[in-house]
Amino acid sequence: MNKPFLSIIIPAYNEEKRIKNSLTKLINFIESNNKLNFEIIIIDDGSRDNTNSIIKDFFLNCHSNCLNYFNFVLIENLINRGKGYSVRRGLEKASGNYILFTDADLSTPLEESLKMIDILKNGYDIVIGSRALKKSLIVKRQNIIREYMGKFFNFIVRKITKLNFFDTQCGFKMFTKKAVKLLLPYLKIDDFSFDVEILYIANKLNLKIKELPVIWANSPNSKVNIIKDPIKMFLSLFKIRFKIFNKNIID
Repeated sequence: MNKPFLSIIIPAYNEEKRIKNSLTKLINFIESNNKLNFEIIIIDDGSRDNTNSIIKDFFLNCHSNCLNYFNFVLIENLINRGKGYSVRRGLEKASGNYILFTDADLSTPLEESLKMIDILKNGYDIVIGSRALKKSLIVKRQNIIREYMGKFFNFIVRKITKLNFFDTQCGFKMFTKKAVKLLLPYLKIDDFSFDVEILYIANKLNLKIKELPVIWANSPNSKVNIIKDPIKMFLSLFKIRFKIFNKNIID
């Protein structure tokens, strides 16, 4: 296969209940766009259930007519390292002209990525999906506690980092290959606040970022612990803002 046009990175941790449905949607998307070459990179983040075997069996037994249009890579973390760590491993491996990472539940339909490609072709370096803009379409909402925690976190993000985005945490972001190469040397954070780190560093590097309203439907069984993870994420914000990890980026 020729060099991939689009790399799709999917981090997965204990996703045995959802991953087969997501992979079926992924194959359907590729079949609908089979004039493009795809690279699928799945990172099993030390799952303790059957996620790994389900992924392997799915592609081993895949009889889709789109097999000539994608490469498949499975990266296996020996232990659970975190979403940021896993996405970073995917970014290091990705070889596509455009690189998308998305949550394993595909809360945002993959079709939204086609809009992002058009934006990147017109001079942007990064496009981030957003649930917080007026034109965003929330098909199924989170419970009220998670929704307000998310809004409060994004408010704190804007205050601490001075980033002017309304939804840093939507798990649907696309980059040019050039942007990924520039960002990778600085990425250090392993937890869910890695999204903020990427955008903070990209802003410091003067990369052009577009926040795009997307379709989004909440999926149950979120991997974000509403007690432990917010504490980790708030601590990480200060590490990001005061460059404990990113001392080589000049203000």
